[in-house]
Amino acid sequence: MSEKSELLYELMLRKGYPEAFSRLICAEMNTDFTAEKMMRYVSGSRKRLEDIADEMVAIKDFRDRMVNKHISEHAQASINDLYRNINED
Repeated sequence: MSEKSELLYELMLRKGYPEAFSRLICAEMNTDFTAEKMMRYVSGSRKRLEDIADEMVAIKDFRDRMVNKHISEHAQASINDLYRNINED
């Protein structure tokens, strides 16, 4: 686990969430970005386990969309460079 995931794990245990559930959530929130988002969510009032699981899925979906956006932008920039180089020849 990342350092932030460890902090999330400790926070969830302090909030009284089951150890196995906390471990599973933290295993999925394995980057600083995702762990920080989940820490903000968990640090408020106590949430139901179902709500935390839903938030985990939402955070992962957001992260995946951002990664795909960056991949697409990089691919488009490469294609633009290719066309620019062809037109210069």
